[in-house]
Amino acid sequence: MKYIFILNPKAGAGGAEEKLRNEIAALPCSDQCEIYLTKAPLDATEYVKRTLAENHGEKFRFIACGGDGTINEVFSGAVGAESASVSCYACGSGNDFVKVFGGQEKFSDASKLISAPERKLDALKVGNRYSFNVTNFGFDTTVAITINKERAKSGHGNKNAYTKGVATALLTSMKNNCTVTADGEVLNSDGKALLCTVANGQYVGGSFKCAPRAKTDDGLMEVCLIKPISRIRFVKILTPYTNGEHLEREDMKDIITYRQAKTVSVSAPDGFAYSLDGEIIYENSFTIEMVPGALNFACPE
Repeated sequence: MKYIFILNPKAGAGGAEEKLRNEIAALPCSDQCEIYLTKAPLDATEYVKRTLAENHGEKFRFIACGGDGTINEVFSGAVGAESASVSCYACGSGNDFVKVFGGQEKFSDASKLISAPERKLDALKVGNRYSFNVTNFGFDTTVAITINKERAKSGHGNKNAYTKGVATALLTSMKNNCTVTADGEVLNSDGKALLCTVANGQYVGGSFKCAPRAKTDDGLMEVCLIKPISRIRFVKILTPYTNGEHLEREDMKDIITYRQAKTVSVSAPDGFAYSLDGEIIYENSFTIEMVPGALNFACPE
């Protein structure tokens, strides 16, 4: 097997390349390893696809080195490829995906990623893209859009950008126009929502356990829609939502609609945005489909 570490040079605070090269040099199978540095957005996806096409039948393990965005790109290139497995060396600023498997520390040792056993991993297909963690929209997407704008101005994210994002969402995104349908059932007949998460993983936004019942290999996506509420009530539910207690709370049942589904359709006015594993996409009508066993995922024990 050949092991290819696909590194986003800008991941996290940068500086991961030297550490990674030193770890790989110490591996007994270092001659079977190589590092590929990504050059542009979506480059990792095209590189994986090209490598598999040019080496048909050979076995590869592609290891995404970065955060959730890098993981999404690398994994997307290997969907449906039985001769390939994927894993991740978590060194990004956002590492939500790996939390359901034990967290960043478990995915920060190259030797363990080389020897990790494989398991199947589901994916969510959204148009011609894939989501492996969470596709969400509403309040938290507005926060993310604001953070991205601040990052574009300064060249990096910071706590002030997050605070500004939350303030912006509290002012403009407490009632979002969209209609969500899960396996043929309309979840919000009034066409309004505070937020909605469609999840394969459990965590989003760095600390929010949005889908505590999610399993990454059960062939089902977790759909959680929260109805519009007052700002005062929003503050009250923030802690249980962060801790993943919201599906069990009696005092939140009136505002939460939760389903497991295989297909989710969303329709909204022009200019609507959703977040696909952290990437902001503007689209007013889209369908999310479950793809069971889409990948061979190498997960350290």
